Amino acid sequence: MIKYSSLCFLLLFAGLFSGVQAQNLLEIQNAELLQGAQGFERLLIDVRMKHQNSLIYCDSAHFYRVENRAILYGNVRIVDTQDPITTTSRYAEYDGNTKTAKLRNTVVFKNQTTTLFTDFLDYNRATGVANYFNDGKVIDSTNVLTSENGTYETALEKITFTNKVILINPDYTLKTDFLIYRTVPKTAETVGITNVVSKEGHLLNAQKGSYYDTENKIFRFYDGDVETETSLVYAETLYYEEENKYFEGKVNVSLYNKEREIEIFGEEGKYWEDRKYSIVYGNALVRKYMESDTMYVAADTLISEEKDDSEQRFLYAFHNVRLIKSELHGKSDSLVFINSDSLIHMYKDPVIWENKSQITADSISFFIVNEEIDRVNLIQNAFTVNRDTIGNYNQMKGRKMTGYFTDQKISRLHIQGNGESIYFDLVGDTLLRGMNKMLCANIMMFFEEGNIKKINWLVKPEGNFKPPHMIEDKDKELEGFVWREDEKPSMAAINEWRTPKKRDSSRFNFFNEPDAVVPAPKDEEIQKLLEEKLKSGI
Repeated sequence: MIKYSSLCFLLLFAGLFSGVQAQNLLEIQNAELLQGAQGFERLLIDVRMKHQNSLIYCDSAHFYRVENRAILYGNVRIVDTQDPITTTSRYAEYDGNTKTAKLRNTVVFKNQTTTLFTDFLDYNRATGVANYFNDGKVIDSTNVLTSENGTYETALEKITFTNKVILINPDYTLKTDFLIYRTVPKTAETVGITNVVSKEGHLLNAQKGSYYDTENKIFRFYDGDVETETSLVYAETLYYEEENKYFEGKVNVSLYNKEREIEIFGEEGKYWEDRKYSIVYGNALVRKYMESDTMYVAADTLISEEKDDSEQRFLYAFHNVRLIKSELHGKSDSLVFINSDSLIHMYKDPVIWENKSQITADSISFFIVNEEIDRVNLIQNAFTVNRDTIGNYNQMKGRKMTGYFTDQKISRLHIQGNGESIYFDLVGDTLLRGMNKMLCANIMMFFEEGNIKKINWLVKPEGNFKPPHMIEDKDKELEGFVWREDEKPSMAAINEWRTPKKRDSSRFNFFNEPDAVVPAPKDEEIQKLLEEKLKSGI
């Protein structure tokens, strides 16, 4: 026997269940003509139906009452009375049990300021997810996005676009194959190859995806680069603020100034495009491309400014500096290149090697003429060492030296003030005649193919000549002599310090693909054409 309280509970549950069922049923609210048919009711003219908080309008409908679904024809419109979503189409199928609408032909799905256009859309009201296929277009106040397929999650204000995705706004056109668009902040996130072209013609590319704030014009590219008329910036992670013309890169950074033909590499870097000002650090390297060769400068940190005004161009290199240009190799703690003076200054224990010569001083300055080294000034404690063909070290020291270059090789060296020299006199290249040790305030040394060919002691020289059998080891070196060839930088050492990442210039780009695709005929179509040709006797 069922107790009274239990019976009341069962009746209450049955009432609630039937109430829930009733709420889930499609209702007819209006139709000028209602016709019955086997298995469905036909609603004609000014049809209006209701399902929960959605109103459904159309020209006519087939209502399957038992199955709780309807097929809608002509001027279909579904309006959500609680959410700001309206959908229109020429045809739709609506299932009240699953709360799913399948809309076809001229579909317009509108959610506040975001509107989706397509011909094939499935919309699940329960989840708020709309899926389109066979091409769709989304328009909001800022952007127009198109793709072959897409998923719109209305609760998250998120649209996922796949296959042949194009984003267009007044400033940029973006192409990719996978993009997630957030409709409220208007941000786009891509996966894989992404190519962007700005209205000015600038090229922005990512090989491993990107993030794009479309309203604030902020980009983040992964394995990406940005190319303008004057520069090319690359990094494995590249941040770009279009409004401020500001770049920030991490891992394998490179900055290339096309006008100045100078490229800077490093592990991290910052670049202000308007100023053409950059800071690059972490095994930094600069390559200055010249007509005859390339100049390499490696350092811990590089700071560069390459403005249009030559008076404001400079390059600073700090700590552990190494320089290579043709046969000239150098190292120091710091380096400054001042474009207006065409000068390279090396500070704090600078050393340069040119062919068979080693030159040191408290500071060293190079003068550049027509992109070639014209002369070098050595200030304070200047010391030159030249190794001859049988291993002796010719040496000169003084307060100041000036070296002159011809065809990128040192041709003469002028010593001024407190000059001292040791010169080993050879017969040919193999026989030692003796050693000259001289004091002279003013000395001129001449070179040929890196070897000393002649020395002029210009002002009251004092010294002596010793034949080979009288030369002792203590006589062979001036005070301060150190042969430092093991410190000479090599290209192998430069490459070990920083080998710039090679980028494939022929890599895939969506903008290189044709917009129109001509499909190849199917086998069945070819067979049909052949049969028709045989029948016609052509």
